Amino acid sequence: MDMPQPPQRTTQQAPRRPYPLLAVGAVALLAAIWTGLHRSGWEAVPVLDHHPLAHGPLMIGGFLGTLIALEKAMALGRGWGFLGPALSGLGGLWLLVGSDPMPAAALFVIASGLLCTVLITLSTRHLDLAGMVMVTGAVAWLTGNLLWLMGRSIPLTFTWWMAFPTLVIVGERLELSRVVSPPRNALVAFFGSLTLYLLGLVTFLQIPSLGLRLQGSGLLLLAGWLLSYDLARRTVRLPGRHRYTALCLLTGFFWLALGAIMILAWGIQLDGLRYDALLHTLMLGFVFGMIFGHAPIIAPMLLGRNLRWGRQFYVPLILLQVSLLLRIVSDLGQWYDLRSVATLGNALAIVSFLMITARSAITAKSLPRS
Repeated sequence: MDMPQPPQRTTQQAPRRPYPLLAVGAVALLAAIWTGLHRSGWEAVPVLDHHPLAHGPLMIGGFLGTLIALEKAMALGRGWGFLGPALSGLGGLWLLVGSDPMPAAALFVIASGLLCTVLITLSTRHLDLAGMVMVTGAVAWLTGNLLWLMGRSIPLTFTWWMAFPTLVIVGERLELSRVVSPPRNALVAFFGSLTLYLLGLVTFLQIPSLGLRLQGSGLLLLAGWLLSYDLARRTVRLPGRHRYTALCLLTGFFWLALGAIMILAWGIQLDGLRYDALLHTLMLGFVFGMIFGHAPIIAPMLLGRNLRWGRQFYVPLILLQVSLLLRIVSDLGQWYDLRSVATLGNALAIVSFLMITARSAITAKSLPRS
């Protein structure tokens, strides 16, 4: 069973290969990793005074915002769609050179608004629940950016920012679940879980403790739904890259469930080591698990090359799982030296994945230009 392929571009107005935007997104990712190492205790890593505070915005806006907006712009196939990822990439670059983050926040607001427009335009071609979920994810990013621009602290915008990749990913997996044809009652359960999560986001604005617990309940139910009905349950039995992708997804769903359990067990945690454990369980375990797994599907569209499959892809995947587990254990045990080692392992997992992906794309055959 072949994995469904991403939609192809339908017009020549869009850039054939958006390498500059990919490069800007990669710079934001590497900068976020660099600042993360400094924050975790590697004080020998040189940074400017404002860089540690830019870690989260670099990862969400500079990297994920650029990557997701770029993917959707390619699917749309219209030149104006690429303004969004260009502005989010520019916002990431500003965070590196400017001590005042508000210009970057303004750029992210415009970029997220444009992503909403792109996703709404794509949804008009085929209106369904999956498309609506992805639009909601873009609206969550826009809301978080507006809150940040208006002066709300990063920990208090984190839930809205985190909802952005979470809902886009969940929407994409729901779209692919049509291959499995989940029963009607399963779709009703999905809608109920999603509604509970969104209710938690809104409630968080006024009653953070209650809102966060509602989010945790919704996320736990969504993780259970994905583990029960996602296409990965079938493709994990297939050989080669299909099994690899399925394992990335299934482990990602596990980390999503664990993050939800942390929220329910701890309640509101806006700083400290528990906050670090929760944040990175969701961000590294779930979001980057999805990125690792979707690379063989998305890379051909973005790079114009299939990835040459090899077992070396399992190296960063295994390193990510082990180092994340160590990070959570060290956070809970307040073992700072082990936490620093674990954070370095997180960084090496992502960087090695980028290197393996780049090498696999370079050595693979180019796809014909459309």
